[in-house]
Amino acid sequence: MANMNINNMLEKMTGKDKDYRYMATSDLLNELNKEGFKADPDLEVKLSNIVLQQLEDASGDVSGLAVKCLAPLVKKVSEERILDMTNKLCDKLLKGKDQHRDIASIAMKTIVSEVTTTSLAQRILVSLVPQLIKGITSSGKSTEIKCECLDILCDVLHRFGNLMTKDHEELLAALLSQLCSNQASVRKKSISCIASLASSLSDDLLTKATFEVVQLLKNKSIKPEITRTNIQTIGALSRSVGYRFGPYLGGTVPLLIDYCTSASETEEELREYSLQALESFLLRCPRDISSYCDDILNLTLEYICYDPNFTDSMEEDTDDEGHEEEEDDESGNEYTDDEDVSWKVRRAAAKCLAALIVSRPEMLSKMYLEACPKLIERFREREENVKMDVFNTFIELLRQTGNVAKGQMDIDESSPRWLLKHEVPKIVKSVNRQLREKSIKTKVGAFSVLKELVVVLPDCLADHIGSLVSGIEKALNDKTSNSNLKIEALFLTKLVMASHSPSVFHPYIQALSSPVLSAVGERYYKVTAESLRVCGELVRVLRPNFETCTLDFRPYVSPIYNAILTRLANQDQDQEVKECAISCMSLVISTFGDNLQLELPACLPILVDRMGNEITRLTAVKAFAVIANSPLRIDLSCVLEQLVSELTTFLRKANRALRQATLGTLNSLVLAYGDQIGSSAYEIIISELSTLISDTDLHMTALALELCCTMMTDRKSSQNVSLTVRDKVLPQALILIRSSLLQGQALQTLQRFFASLVHSANTSFETLLDSLLSSAKLSPQSGGLAKQALYSVAQCVAVLCLAAGDQKCACTVEMLKGILKDGGGGTNTAKQHLALLCLGEIGRRKDLSMHVHIENIVIESFQSPFEEIKSAASYALGNIAVGNLSKYLPFILDQIDHRQKKQYLLLHSLKEVIARQSVDRAGHGELQDTYIEKILSLLFNHCESEEEGVRNVVAECLGKIALIEPGKLIPALKDRTASPTAFTRATVVIAVKYSIVERPEKVDEILYPEISSFLMLIKDNDRHVRRAAVLALSTAAHNKPNLIKGLLHELLHLLYDQTVVKQELIRTVDLGPFKHVVDDGLEIRKAAFECVDTLLDSCLDQMNPSSFIVPYLISGLTDHYDVKMPCHLILSKLADKCPSAVLAVLDSLVDPLNKTINHKPKADAVKQEVDRNEDMIRSALRAIASLSRISGGDCSLKFKKLMDDIMKSAPLAEKYNSVRSE
Repeated sequence: MANMNINNMLEKMTGKDKDYRYMATSDLLNELNKEGFKADPDLEVKLSNIVLQQLEDASGDVSGLAVKCLAPLVKKVSEERILDMTNKLCDKLLKGKDQHRDIASIAMKTIVSEVTTTSLAQRILVSLVPQLIKGITSSGKSTEIKCECLDILCDVLHRFGNLMTKDHEELLAALLSQLCSNQASVRKKSISCIASLASSLSDDLLTKATFEVVQLLKNKSIKPEITRTNIQTIGALSRSVGYRFGPYLGGTVPLLIDYCTSASETEEELREYSLQALESFLLRCPRDISSYCDDILNLTLEYICYDPNFTDSMEEDTDDEGHEEEEDDESGNEYTDDEDVSWKVRRAAAKCLAALIVSRPEMLSKMYLEACPKLIERFREREENVKMDVFNTFIELLRQTGNVAKGQMDIDESSPRWLLKHEVPKIVKSVNRQLREKSIKTKVGAFSVLKELVVVLPDCLADHIGSLVSGIEKALNDKTSNSNLKIEALFLTKLVMASHSPSVFHPYIQALSSPVLSAVGERYYKVTAESLRVCGELVRVLRPNFETCTLDFRPYVSPIYNAILTRLANQDQDQEVKECAISCMSLVISTFGDNLQLELPACLPILVDRMGNEITRLTAVKAFAVIANSPLRIDLSCVLEQLVSELTTFLRKANRALRQATLGTLNSLVLAYGDQIGSSAYEIIISELSTLISDTDLHMTALALELCCTMMTDRKSSQNVSLTVRDKVLPQALILIRSSLLQGQALQTLQRFFASLVHSANTSFETLLDSLLSSAKLSPQSGGLAKQALYSVAQCVAVLCLAAGDQKCACTVEMLKGILKDGGGGTNTAKQHLALLCLGEIGRRKDLSMHVHIENIVIESFQSPFEEIKSAASYALGNIAVGNLSKYLPFILDQIDHRQKKQYLLLHSLKEVIARQSVDRAGHGELQDTYIEKILSLLFNHCESEEEGVRNVVAECLGKIALIEPGKLIPALKDRTASPTAFTRATVVIAVKYSIVERPEKVDEILYPEISSFLMLIKDNDRHVRRAAVLALSTAAHNKPNLIKGLLHELLHLLYDQTVVKQELIRTVDLGPFKHVVDDGLEIRKAAFECVDTLLDSCLDQMNPSSFIVPYLISGLTDHYDVKMPCHLILSKLADKCPSAVLAVLDSLVDPLNKTINHKPKADAVKQEVDRNEDMIRSALRAIASLSRISGGDCSLKFKKLMDDIMKSAPLAEKYNSVRSE
């Protein structure tokens, strides 16, 4: 039946009436697009013939529909039919009438784009490619035929270049011959074809292509237009093949630089193409172009100012803000010449300079010295499009500075940020001039520069606010300003206000407040929202503190309040405006509430009302937290009861962010207005929040317990409140304390909860202590508590005892001593374990010397057969010593001397003492002179220990002592770097690692000149020492990058060397029935890659990522599982921070990533191996997701194929989409 319908359509398609033909073709298109459409062989022939016939229809509408029919038709007919259509179309193209050529070409491109199977593609290529080559090279063919053939060939090469290897040589010869064509259009399309072909060419043919083009370039006698074409070809080749073009730069870069400098004044296009090619080299071959970067920098700086037809006599220095605005506006329009194309050269130079900045972070300081002044000067560029490129280049310079300086606090004189700081006055002066121009595009660009400047140097405009205010004011007030300009001006104002001291704005409040408040009334919602955010910052600026105020803010309160109230009360507006109005009003009330007492009864109910609307609920809840935290104690009596009741209901909502905000707001309200909230409301809140306490959401748990503590502290006397806490919250807390996940804020809040509970009515200390100790008892099902849970119980017990007072604390300690004296096995082991941890936690917080022989009772547990008891005893002894150093430290040192077999445990006790002392500033004096000499000699004696555990503890102790006595210790450690024993050398380097902590310490200035002695041990012969040096370098890079920045030029290649697989470290162990391969270098390779990962965050300006990616990172991506994981992280980071370096080698990254995501574990693999493999695949997919975000990545056919393969495989596609949405 369906076939009869089709036959009817086909008859109508050949009718005389064009409307019938159109409708019938349209019906056929719909039919072909149906899922279930199938055609028999006869119908296939009819369909393909008639669709080809319709292509030549006199009506353009019909032929256009016929082209659309081809796409579904190719998927529904046999390969034979498609081949037949292809041949017929090719024939029409080469020999048909001129008027049908265009449509035949479009039809051919449609077929090529719809072919999906390799077998069909190969069959089409066999017949199509020779005809296309003939169409291109035959001397009798017209330019139009050549152009159409080149167009189709470009599409074919882009899709199937890899399938045509046997034709590559012939194709290349045909295309290269067309580069000397007299027709510009043929030359241009030939370049596109060569670029499409290049990505799949072998190295030999790529060499041949490049050689031929370079030879033509060397011939200075050929026509200028052919030279330009050859330069464009060079650029297209490098864009297409990326890093593979690197080996040919030696022959091309000097040629291009020479052409640029020696070309005559009229040859602007030649200069433009040369600069574009150099830009491509910088982005695609960053490693190989290193040696030419200085020459290219000089070239771009020369040509960014290239303007032979225009002489600007105005010097920047003569610029005066008092000039008449009209005069300034005219200055950009003094000279115009339609034939002047020198702007193209300046634009190409600006883009080339931007490529240099983006791809060479290590040249940043040089950029500030040489390029920055030139760029600032070129802000006055007369051609607007070029000016935008100059702005963008300068923004890239600022962004790169931000990337490099991330995490670096102090600025030294050679650092990019320090150099930028000195350029700020010039930048502001130049930008101010641009803000007085008429062009809106120019002003938007100028604001973008300032915005980026403030992001990189947050407080840099403090001395220049006055000069910027007029520009901002004009942008907001000027009738010619569009919304885009206003948004940019407002965004900058908000950014500057947030990052500078409020006092710098006080002289300009009047000038700024008026246009900002006018903008609040704007019709366009984005302008309104941005101006409300500025108002929020303005409020903070007006009254930065409540004690003293240098500015009389009262005249501004009423206008600000009224402007925001108008927006707050209006329901009919965009959600973004509603949210900004709510947030802004909360700031106004919390800051100026004492001046708005009459207005509050009208305003506060509106905010409560906004809590009832789901869209604005979260913002309104946060707004009340801001109001409640105000030191002005705003009078909320008119809404407090309703507010608390509404908030309590939100604790049941599914929205996690809402529950979190509600807990925070309730906490603030209870702190500020507890005396006005009834105890019945407290009870309801407590029973609601008890359901939120669980280890599945520790952040929520911490907030809920915090609120509970606040309410207990506020209502000590209320029986009902404490009863509700005991019945509802305590059972949840006792379940929570058994969790191995409990840590951080949640654990600290839980400790405060137990301390608060001791003081509240109805809950005795004994009951609480018993319930805590019982929670740690073994439950037969679970097999006991996790170690972390026992530590949590012990900490809560210690806090509970201290809160209960000395007498009860002493009784508890005696009871714990009793448990230790009883000893025994079975359940007693768990009791002993907990007792030791509790004694340690109590001893750390309180001197236990009044309990006689407690140290001997603890040390007896060193004899236990159970490892966890021995470890707990070691922990307890160290912490008890912290409570009374003078009594217990000599005891520990004496025991270390006399108990050889227990040294490891005793060293752990000593480590607890030293670690606590190095953090606790007050304790330094106690430890300094008395014991350090003895501790040091004892520790240095153990540096050579055969046991790695002992050496690690010794290193940590030495590192922490270095924080207390750096002057004594660093020289002693340095002397031992020359020790003949490898273990000693490794231990002292690890000790240095432990002394480099995030907070500033006096050890830093002593370590700075000596650190190279330790880090240069990365060259040591022993692998343990090398690994220790890598770990120390990694810690320094993370915590104190300035310690190592000056050494990186020496250290980096040594570090990269540690990432290479070394055969001499791989050994085979004979285990009888089978042999096992052991790679002793694995740990150091993993540590080295992790170190590089850290360096990319803190020292990017000292690194050249290109020299690391090839070959080190690529080698790491094919290494062991433990090495691949950090390599994937590094690749993601590089894709974000140095995309050009990654893009240059994208093709070579595909194979290792492809192998990883398609790796299948062995059939007999255990669950752990399967899970590890899954983790590795997800890790590789994360890296691939980062690569897919690089703009320009779609140029790589290999990467596109990888993405297609991932999307075709359902399991991989699911994982990929999952990691993308993380």
